[in-house]
Amino acid sequence: MSQLLEQLQWRYATKKMDPAKVVSQDKVERIIEAARLAPTSSGLQPFELLVISNAVIRTRIRAVANDQSQITDCSHLLVFAAWDNYTPERINQMFDLNVSVRGGTNEGWENYRKMLLKNYPARDPQVNFEHAARQAYIALGFSLIAAAAEEVDSTPMEGFEPAAVDAILNLSAKGLRSVAILPLGYRLSAEDWLEKLVKVRRPTSEFVTEVK
Repeated sequence: MSQLLEQLQWRYATKKMDPAKVVSQDKVERIIEAARLAPTSSGLQPFELLVISNAVIRTRIRAVANDQSQITDCSHLLVFAAWDNYTPERINQMFDLNVSVRGGTNEGWENYRKMLLKNYPARDPQVNFEHAARQAYIALGFSLIAAAAEEVDSTPMEGFEPAAVDAILNLSAKGLRSVAILPLGYRLSAEDWLEKLVKVRRPTSEFVTEVK
């Protein structure tokens, strides 16, 4: 655990990545797997992950993301895209997957399914999207931790035009909306002003309140 904390101390939001360095496929796969294994509300996993190495597409995304160079200089660009709504089909798909993998169901599980089917699709689609987006952010956090453990640099980003990214990636056709992007790569130390700065966080005494 102490080693992981050291890696989290090492990581920072890399501002300049080295376009000549490529993250190995096995490391990328482990970072993606960490996102896949992240917990989600009711186990619905209401988001998908796009892994973009195509240079042309990344150039187009950079143009609608405040010209942030990490998007084109990184090795791989992850796009976290949440469901645009909870539908009976999506809910049933995940519940059926659970039944298939676990080899059966029970009354409690099916009652829980019925409860979600009654409540979620009846809500406003924007409420459902925002709920799904929060689940995607949990996975984003898992990917950040995994990247640090792999000594891969990363930069979580919200500074982009979601509707434009959705159009570039044709996400609406899949019922998805982009919520965050994560370049993965390696820092270009000679040109990254942030690397040598001390990490600043509030002290534990100001960050944590113990309720006993």
